Amino acid sequence: MSEKDLVAAGGFVVLFLLMIVRVPIGVAMGLVGVGGFGLTVGWSPALNLLATSPLRTVTDFNLTLIPFFILMGVLATRSGMSRELFRAANATLGSLRGGLGLATVGACAGFAAICGSSVATAATMTNIAHPEMKKAGYPDDVSTGVIAAGGTLGILIPPSVVLAVYAYITEQDVGRLFVAGIVPGILAVFMYMATVRLWYGGKLPAGAPFRLQEALGALSGVWAVVLLFAAVILAIYFGVATATEASAVGAVLTALIGIARGRLGLRSLLESLVEALRTSVAIYTILIGAILFGYFLAVTQVPQNLTQFLIGLDLGSYGTLALIMLLFVVLGCFLDAMAMIILMVPIVFPVILEMGFDPVWFGVIIVMTVELGLITPPVGMNVFVINTIARDVSLVTIFRGVLPFVVTDVIRLILLIAFPIIVLFLPQTMG
Repeated sequence: MSEKDLVAAGGFVVLFLLMIVRVPIGVAMGLVGVGGFGLTVGWSPALNLLATSPLRTVTDFNLTLIPFFILMGVLATRSGMSRELFRAANATLGSLRGGLGLATVGACAGFAAICGSSVATAATMTNIAHPEMKKAGYPDDVSTGVIAAGGTLGILIPPSVVLAVYAYITEQDVGRLFVAGIVPGILAVFMYMATVRLWYGGKLPAGAPFRLQEALGALSGVWAVVLLFAAVILAIYFGVATATEASAVGAVLTALIGIARGRLGLRSLLESLVEALRTSVAIYTILIGAILFGYFLAVTQVPQNLTQFLIGLDLGSYGTLALIMLLFVVLGCFLDAMAMIILMVPIVFPVILEMGFDPVWFGVIIVMTVELGLITPPVGMNVFVINTIARDVSLVTIFRGVLPFVVTDVIRLILLIAFPIIVLFLPQTMG
């Protein structure tokens, strides 16, 4: 084993030890990145890297869409759009057996279309939907399982912060990635709804009888969500605006709608800005650490060595893909979605290119694989968020409730791997 290999192996050991003792992932990657680069190349270049890399990251124009999309989601929540979505979905689907569960999935999808965060979607819908389902007599495992699974739509249905970070790391067109997530996102909604009906349908109560006038009235209240989604995604799809420009328009439009409807005052706007700033700083910290760690990976040639190793296993392209996805599922038991994408994609991406897979397709596939980590033990970020809010429901109960949706996610992944056109059809129609 060469000196570079020893430094690389030691770097990964130190990184995981730091994470075990709860050092923030961004700080841990930054420390290992600078330290490893210093040991390999020299301390003067490493310190220069530490001085310049953070500044380049926070001033990168292409990354400004992250705080804008986060602000858009925060403003939408404070404007009451999430409640309007749930009310409209419930008025439309609530009369069916298990209708509240179906309505929760639909509301999660709608909120994901203007939020971009899985954790935020799960937290918001726990506050709104869980009390309603509890009141209607839904078992706790069903209600929380539906919310945890529905929350994962936040990182797939565009605009998605995780897809935006993937695009930045792999130098892909973020607009094409957003558009590529639309059809798999819609497929996820219908498959989750089918899971509610087929797995739990006979055990769940029906809601109040369907009333057309009430449903039309509730649906008319979601015009703001439809407008925001159209303004952002259609602008990107038709090339009217870049993803960064569309994110800025979306944030401003969300604020204007909230102010015009009397739901956002000066205090709410300031609180929204502070909340969005905190979340954005956390993401930027991870990104800066990942970039510093990326320089360390480059000089120790970890991606190249991993590519040669996996090709040498002679598993074939799909066997190698399955091994990479399994690695992400295992890491999902210990890391959150953003950390997994930032830590692992720079390492495995050269392998994917060598195997001839489409990088846009792989982005959607790997984000869906990361979704599994959000609802599987022992970490399951969405599960812990729900447990924090619904304190009377145990973690075991929530994990039991998400198991049918894990099976659904696996089936959906198999479909998208077998038929890549499901992912790539819409991006291929873009100019």
